[in-house]
Amino acid sequence: MAINNLKAQLDGLIKLQKLDSEIYALNNEKAIKPLEIKAIEESFESKKQNLANLQNKSLEIAKQRKEKELELATNAEAVKKLQGQLYSLKTNKEFQTMQQQIADTKADGSVIEEAILLSYDESDKIKSQIDQENLKLKEEEKIFIGQKNKVDERIKEIDSRLSQLDALRKQTIPGIDEKLLKDYEKILHSRAGLAIAEVKDNSCGGCHMLLPPQVINLIKMYDKIITCEVCNRILCLQE
Repeated sequence: MAINNLKAQLDGLIKLQKLDSEIYALNNEKAIKPLEIKAIEESFESKKQNLANLQNKSLEIAKQRKEKELELATNAEAVKKLQGQLYSLKTNKEFQTMQQQIADTKADGSVIEEAILLSYDESDKIKSQIDQENLKLKEEEKIFIGQKNKVDERIKEIDSRLSQLDALRKQTIPGIDEKLLKDYEKILHSRAGLAIAEVKDNSCGGCHMLLPPQVINLIKMYDKIITCEVCNRILCLQE
């Protein structure tokens, strides 16, 4: 391959590499976007969980209060029944014993009533917390939607740019030798999107290994394609 032709081929590969480097970076960025969306969704769901816990607690308090109200009704019936038995007793001792039993039953009822009143207070507190949490969650939802929309918008931007780069790539490829292009793409896919390595400070720009002076001289001759012995990337010198 003539010097001028080989240099033109390398220039074409360098141009292609610039496009492919951006394509590789954008594809990598796009690949992690679903994970970003998932993390945003999980964060929002965890914030919703606090509200769900408060709502469940409110339901449990209401359920326990209902049970206490039934228990209080049973207690009242028991008091009524014992009071009805008072006048059928024959001895003073039996009467006193029954009165004490009634007093004890009423005392149990008072404890139940106190528990019911406390449950109403607790319900009011929980309701207030739920109202506050709902307001807070509305703000969190706005943030969540904003973050998600931002990621979705970035994905659209990436897709648009990838389409542009693909068109530019198709315009560049026809000027490159078919075999050279095949070798380039093979290296590109095996070396994380970087097939052309610029020599910097007498080192390979891909793996950073120091290059012998004779290798650099061979690159300058444009007699053949020179690759790095370590990473196998195509070496070039930017003029």
